[in-house]
Amino acid sequence: MWSNAIQDAVEKIRKNMDAFGSRFPHVSRDGAYLLNDNDDWTNGFWSGLLWLCYEYTGDEAFRLGAKRTVEDFRRRFAEKKVLDHHDIGFLYSLFSKAEWIVEKDESARQLTLQAADMLLKRWRPSGGYIQAWGPEGDELEGGRIIIDCLMNLPLLFWAGQQTGKSHYREIAIMQAEKTRRYLVRGDDSSYHTFFFDPRTGEPIGGATHQGYTNGSTWTRGQAWGVYGFALAYRYTGDHAYLDTSKRMARYFLKHLPEDHVALWDFNAPVTAETYRDSSASAIVTAGLLELIGHLEEEDPERAGFEQGLKDSMTSLVRYYSTIGQEAEGLLQHGSYHVRGGLSPDDFMIWGDYFYLEALIRLETGSKGYWYER
Repeated sequence: MWSNAIQDAVEKIRKNMDAFGSRFPHVSRDGAYLLNDNDDWTNGFWSGLLWLCYEYTGDEAFRLGAKRTVEDFRRRFAEKKVLDHHDIGFLYSLFSKAEWIVEKDESARQLTLQAADMLLKRWRPSGGYIQAWGPEGDELEGGRIIIDCLMNLPLLFWAGQQTGKSHYREIAIMQAEKTRRYLVRGDDSSYHTFFFDPRTGEPIGGATHQGYTNGSTWTRGQAWGVYGFALAYRYTGDHAYLDTSKRMARYFLKHLPEDHVALWDFNAPVTAETYRDSSASAIVTAGLLELIGHLEEEDPERAGFEQGLKDSMTSLVRYYSTIGQEAEGLLQHGSYHVRGGLSPDDFMIWGDYFYLEALIRLETGSKGYWYER
């Protein structure tokens, strides 16, 4: 099953290379991806898909396509084009760090280290956190962290390993710890965001940006937690992070509907019209593979996580993928920002990326680009 799904995805991505040209897919509208000129937080996922396809097939066309995106990201970095946010890790881990991992290109390594330094500019020493959005001192955003940032921390951990400089790792750990302490709730669910007093670091409270309510559990945020804390454990060996990933995975799997693919928010009213978020389940399948890889064979929860992985991946392939269809996207029924009315039931480029990452990990054991192999 996995091999057929991968082959279908590879052929769709091959066609998309010609259709997209030098532009980058984001989310879809009416079945077609909306393209941009490399000015959004999601552009790295297209690069990541191309590197995955190159490694899987050995086809030089994918390599050349991926390297073209790297050159475009060099230009973006030089121009500092829409880089004043915390999602630098989503961008640079999946193109220049991926190029370094695949080809050991020193210029790609140097660019990735520069990106890590740019992410460090989001660190707010007075508050003790990486500010998600907005400029320093912003009245609305100055004290906000968000759970998505866990997936940006591997860039800092990697930079620390590459340079031997401890401050990258130290800041990544402080951000992971703050996220674990304040965004993960006692019942193993999560806030999307949390606010602190930017001057003192005193906690103010949890909130949401894309979830149903401030106290609800936005499923994609929960998914970032499953994968992000498993990666934090890989880099630190701190069992608190492994335990938190397990807690969040347990909650995610327990609250899935019968077909094992997530609704957009675990607390949204359930009707026939309630939107799904296949991208959240795609993230969790990749995250479960990372989590399971750290568990002992005798771990009493391992079998349950393996079954949850199989159930979700099987459902994504059978009922949510576009296998056999003429389509640009790989996964149907993703949601971007339901309350904001932005692509609530469409293709999501990050959903496509994590779906293919998980499939290839299942088929070949490849680990993606979040850490050195």
